Amino acid sequence: MNQLNRTVSAVTDRVIGRSRKGRASYLALIAAQREHGVNRKALSCGNIAHAFAASGEDKPVIRAGRSPNIGIVTAYNDMLSAHQPYGRYPEILKIAAREVGATAQVAGGVSAMCDGVTQGQSGMELSLFSRDTIALSTAVALSHAMFEGALLLGICDKIVPGLLMGALRFGHLPMILVPGGPMPSGLPNREKARVRQLYSEGKADKAELLEAEAASYHAPGTCTFYGTANSNQMMMEVMGLHMPGAAFVSPGTRLRQELTRAAAHRVVAIGWDGDDYRPLGRCIDEKAIVNAAVGLLATGGSTNHTLHLPAIARAAGITIDWEDFDTLSQAVPLITRIYPSGSSDVNDFHAAGGMAFVIRELLAAGLLHQDVLTVAGDDLSRYATSPTLENDALTWIDPHEASRDESILRPVGAPFSPDGGMRLLTGNLGRAVIKTSAVDTSRLTIEAPVAIFQDQDDVLAAFKADKLNRDVIIVVRFQGPQANGMPELHKLTPSLGVLQDRGHQVALLTDGRMSGASGKVPSAIHVTPEAQTGGPIGRLRDGDHVRICAVRGELAALVETAEWQARSPELPHAEAVGTGRELFAFMRRGSDGAERGASAMLMVAGL
Repeated sequence: MNQLNRTVSAVTDRVIGRSRKGRASYLALIAAQREHGVNRKALSCGNIAHAFAASGEDKPVIRAGRSPNIGIVTAYNDMLSAHQPYGRYPEILKIAAREVGATAQVAGGVSAMCDGVTQGQSGMELSLFSRDTIALSTAVALSHAMFEGALLLGICDKIVPGLLMGALRFGHLPMILVPGGPMPSGLPNREKARVRQLYSEGKADKAELLEAEAASYHAPGTCTFYGTANSNQMMMEVMGLHMPGAAFVSPGTRLRQELTRAAAHRVVAIGWDGDDYRPLGRCIDEKAIVNAAVGLLATGGSTNHTLHLPAIARAAGITIDWEDFDTLSQAVPLITRIYPSGSSDVNDFHAAGGMAFVIRELLAAGLLHQDVLTVAGDDLSRYATSPTLENDALTWIDPHEASRDESILRPVGAPFSPDGGMRLLTGNLGRAVIKTSAVDTSRLTIEAPVAIFQDQDDVLAAFKADKLNRDVIIVVRFQGPQANGMPELHKLTPSLGVLQDRGHQVALLTDGRMSGASGKVPSAIHVTPEAQTGGPIGRLRDGDHVRICAVRGELAALVETAEWQARSPELPHAEAVGTGRELFAFMRRGSDGAERGASAMLMVAGL
C-alpha cells in the first residue's frame, strides 16, 4: 500500500474529527437496527403472508425463511434514456438471485426526473428536492423489513444521492448500486454546443437545434457528457459501491448483463447472515467520502456534488464541507478531459482506460484511501481492474500500463492541471463554489459591473435585446433552495458563451446551481447565505463592481464598507405555484444551506 498523500491525510483527519459525535451515533443506530430492529424473522404470519402473496415461484422459498431475500429499489421509467434499460432488470436480478439460492423482490420505485427535460422550465424547481423525495421513497421501500440486502437501481443527478441518503438509514443491510451504462456516442458535444450558441444568436432555427439535440440524445443509456449523472457513476466506483468497472459499460451488451447478474450474486455473498457481512453503513465511512471528493476533483466532475456529497455524508453521520473540497483540489491533479472540460465523451474516456486507470493512478500516488471496505473486496484495489468476458465468463483484468489516449486520460505524473479545478470563494458576498477545469486561465479573475436579475428568462431577454454586450457579471439571485428549490441555470450557458466569445469579461454569480455541465464561463455558484434568507448577495445593486477570483478564492463586492453595511438586502420573494411547486413548499421552507447539502429532510431529522 502506497503512502497516503499528506493533504488527503490531513483532510481525512479533519473530517473524522469533525464527525466524531455524529458518526458514533450513526454506527450505534445501525448496530441497534441489526440487533433489535424489525427484520423478517420478527414479522408476524400476517405480515409475511402479505409480502409473499404475489411472489410466484419464489413463494415457497420466501415462506420458508431460510434463504436471503434481496430488495430491489428501482428508478425505472421509460421517459429517461438512462433509466429505460432498468425495465427488464428485476427479472434478470430475480433469476440471478435464484442461481445462488436466494430470492429478490421489487421493494419499491422512486421518482426519477430529468434535468435535461426540465432545464429552463418551472418543473426544474422540483429537481433538487426530488432528491429528498427519492430518499424518503427508498426508506418506505426498505421499511417493510423483508430484506437481508438490497440492490439500488439508479444513475442520474438526484437519484443516486437520494437512494444513498435513504438507504443509509438502513445501513445495517448490505447494498450494491447497479448502473445501466451510457448510450452510444452521438453528435459530438462540441458540435451540439456550437449549434446551441448559433441558435442563441439567431443564426440557426429551431429545426436545426432540435436535429442537433436529437442526434446527441438518441438512444437508451445515460447522456454521454460528464455531468452529474456520470459523476455519480464515477463516485460509486471510487467509493467501492459498484461491481468493479460497472460504471461505463453500455446497455444491451453481454458484459452489462453479466455485471448486473454478478451484483445479485455478490449482495447475497456479503449478506446479513454470511461470514463476509458488508453493511452499507460500514462501507460508506469518512475515508470513502474523501475518496469520492478526490475522484470528483481528479476527473473534473460536477459541481452539483458539492451539494450531494455533503448530504450523503450527513446521512452516514459524517460532515464534509467546501473547505475540504478546496484543500483537496490544491493537491489532486486533473487527469481527465471529458466534455465539457474537453471534446471527448464518457465512452471515449472508458475506451482510453476509464475508471480502472484513474483508480490505479490515484492509488499509486497515495491520493485515494486503499484501506476501505468495499462491496467487492477488503480494499479499493479491486476497482483498479476492468471487467471483461473470457470464454463467456465474467472476469477482471489489469488496465493497460499507459492511457490509450492522452488527450482524454493522463497519468498523475503528467496531468492536464496540477489542481482539481474546484475552489471555494469567500468574501463580503458570502461563500460560493467555482469550477475552473474548463475555464481558460486568463478568465480565472473577473472584475466587472453587475447586471442583476431575479430570473434566467430575464437574462435571456436582455441578451436578445443587446443589453449585455459588454464586460459584465450576471447576477441571478433568489435561486437558492429556500427561494425556489435551487434550479440549474444551464439555459444561460449558450448566451453567456456568446458574450465571452465576443471578447468580453463575463461571469455568472448566483445562489442557484449552474449544472453538472458547467463549462467555459466562470460561474460563482451556490452562493450562501442565499438572497431569500437575507444573504449579502441581496445587497447588490445594478452597476456595483464585483471581483470573482478563483486564484485567491475571493468573492467580493467592491463597495465602500460603510455603504455596504448600510444597505438592506432585497426582500424575500413570494413562493411560486403551478407545476406542483406548491407541494414542495414545506421542503423549501425547511431546507438548510447549500454547503450543508441543501436538504430539508436531513435538517428536520437533526442530522
